Amino acid sequence: MTTLAETARSAVSAPSAAAEAVTAQLSVRDRVMAYVALTKPRIIELLLVTTVPTMVLAARGLPALGLVLATLVGGSLAAGSANALNCWYDRDIDGVMHRTERRPLARHVVAPRNALVFGLVLGVLATVELALTTNALSALLADAAIAFYVVGYTMLLKRRTSQNIVWGGAAGCMPVLIGWSAVTGTVSWAAVVLFAVIFFWTPPHFWALAMRYRADYQAAGVPMLPVVATPQAVAVRIVAYSWVMVATSLLLLLSGSGVIYGAAAVVLGGMFLREAHLLLRRVRRGETVAPMRLFHWSITYLALLFVAVAADQLL
Repeated sequence: MTTLAETARSAVSAPSAAAEAVTAQLSVRDRVMAYVALTKPRIIELLLVTTVPTMVLAARGLPALGLVLATLVGGSLAAGSANALNCWYDRDIDGVMHRTERRPLARHVVAPRNALVFGLVLGVLATVELALTTNALSALLADAAIAFYVVGYTMLLKRRTSQNIVWGGAAGCMPVLIGWSAVTGTVSWAAVVLFAVIFFWTPPHFWALAMRYRADYQAAGVPMLPVVATPQAVAVRIVAYSWVMVATSLLLLLSGSGVIYGAAAVVLGGMFLREAHLLLRRVRRGETVAPMRLFHWSITYLALLFVAVAADQLL
């Protein structure tokens, strides 16, 4: 039996005359905004929030402004490349899911070939920019992040295993390594700890979102954990990863972070654990779950934790 996702793939494999007409009618501004949307700016913002504090920690103070700007530009180009290529490959299921149906390729406002070229060009620009303005290691790490997100997560893991976001989420941890290496030319223990914090943060963050949009992923044939496991099993794993994440965040105290960061890690971690356990309790009681509450808090948690990383060095 033909699935809804297969039907969507057939529909997008050959752009219709109607779709081409829609593209032709776009204003210059709309075309530009469509390409910007391919890069998923909101995701890039979160990645940059983790990069700058990491650079402050690596420099044990304020790094050179030019270096920070160069790293942010290169990191944005690399993330934009990965996101655009993800949109290109996932255009079939994006058209099926309500959460992503407004993306440019799903609406046929950008041709697939153009999106592919755009994503590849951004990747090349990221590599060149980082190599010239920071160092070869940062450029190599950016390339690794792009490759892992596009090939490892999008092409190989996402549609095959419920562990997709666990391992695929490693790509989202790379900005801390890029930021650290841009300052020091190396990757140290502290950078690895920050990498691990984001690694263990990603599953609770994304599984909460996937619980909310479970029907979307099911319709698209994507085996996100909430699609293949019971709500209670998902909530238990969210709690488990949350505990590991908080414990990992405290390891940074062994790398020179002080009282400000320590207090923030304990308080913010406690609040995160409270939300995770509240989600589990509601699932067990059969109450309204409201997983987006944990999803939104997870973003706030990560942003504030990394602000504390920087504040601890500057204050």
